[in-house]
Amino acid sequence: MTNPEPSAPTQAYDAILLLSFGGPEGPDDVVPFLENVTRGRGIPRERLAQVGQHYFLFGGKSPINDQNKALIAALEADLAAAGIDLPVYWGNRNWDPFLVDTVRQMAADGRRRVACVATSAYSSWSGCRQYRDNIEAAVAEVPDAPRIDKVRWFAHHPGFVAAVVDRTVEALSALPTELQDDARLVFVTHSIPITMNDESGPDGGAYLAQHLDVAAAVAERVAAATGRDRLHELVFCSRSGSPHTPWLEPDVNDRLEELAGEGVRAVVLVPVGFVSDHMEVVYDLDTEALATAERLGIEARRAGTAGVDPRFVAALRELALEQPIEACPAHCCLPRSTS
Repeated sequence: MTNPEPSAPTQAYDAILLLSFGGPEGPDDVVPFLENVTRGRGIPRERLAQVGQHYFLFGGKSPINDQNKALIAALEADLAAAGIDLPVYWGNRNWDPFLVDTVRQMAADGRRRVACVATSAYSSWSGCRQYRDNIEAAVAEVPDAPRIDKVRWFAHHPGFVAAVVDRTVEALSALPTELQDDARLVFVTHSIPITMNDESGPDGGAYLAQHLDVAAAVAERVAAATGRDRLHELVFCSRSGSPHTPWLEPDVNDRLEELAGEGVRAVVLVPVGFVSDHMEVVYDLDTEALATAERLGIEARRAGTAGVDPRFVAALRELALEQPIEACPAHCCLPRSTS
């Protein structure tokens, strides 16, 4: 089923909703959390316990919830500084606070029209369309639920790009001086099935195209800031699912192996696909990829994410309050099977 095209707003929003993935808060939460993530796929509980080992390395706690709390606090401060009196709510797809419970709270508080920002910056079924479907399902479950308008993909917003540029320059400066000029910029994002990429966006292929565009923009601005052009490329992390399903490649660790063979001595890993340092960053990059680079003799640094950079926070406020809100087309990133 497709959603109708959004109509133009008739009044200002009376709340903002931050919508995110969610994550476990302790060891006892890990398997139940993963059951929520994989619901309907028939994955045995024993297998989920194995999959959750990277959470257990961090005490069973995902960093994403604390990062969302920090982002909400920053967004509230930004709104106040701009003279805007709006509450900010928080709901998750897979863990407390669950989206449907937040919608109930907004309804009880008398909210009628809510602008929703998801913590995913690019077009894809899992990163955008699924959140739209989550909103639709939650609203249908709650009597007198407010209307919730989700903002479009936003990775090209100048506030996001500027934050990534500065974090990349900082990471370059942390390399040994003699290696900084020739360091390779390795942009990293979450891999998705090739079919999901092919059907992302209104015309297909948007997920990959958007990442390549943003990576090129960041690399160009880093070159301007440092006075040195550097080679850059896009790689992927966090592949999951059936080994028979083709996903976007190359994997970051595989590519590091190839770069070592090509004589590359230094890299900066830029997690351009992520808005904060959540599990795919602190495990897949900080734990696995940096260990791979060390084993290969490559000097590697990981750039920070946008996080609560004031320019990024201001960008989210602008996106949430633009009138009319620039929503995705109804046919964008339609659901599909990825098994």
